[in-house]
Amino acid sequence: MKDERPRTKERVKVTLWTLIVPPTTWAAHFLFSYLWAAISCAKVGKFATFPTLFVVGTVIALIVIAASGWIAWRQSRVPGDAPPHQDSTDVDRLRFLAVSTMLLAGLSFVAVIYTALPVVFIGNCR
Repeated sequence: MKDERPRTKERVKVTLWTLIVPPTTWAAHFLFSYLWAAISCAKVGKFATFPTLFVVGTVIALIVIAASGWIAWRQSRVPGDAPPHQDSTDVDRLRFLAVSTMLLAGLSFVAVIYTALPVVFIGNCR
């Protein structure tokens, strides 16, 4: 009996979209944070006691980045040849992009947290 499931390396495609999702999400969160702060300061003059919209936006950004990192971690575990990866095969390219995406996801996760910290520590708009 033949296995009908496609092989992992045929099912997972090498694409740059996975690589740009974490930093793009961080950039969108950065823009959202500054727009939220500018609008809050212009209308109220201070940040809200509990900034619900800001917390929701931050949590969504962190979830998207964590999901991207998890997908990259799964892609980096695709079975293939042992190191060193000197051949230009599809599996080697997939692993390279997956590791790069994991590193960018980690950096972007920390960047989103650092972008959100001023709201925690600064209560007014001065």
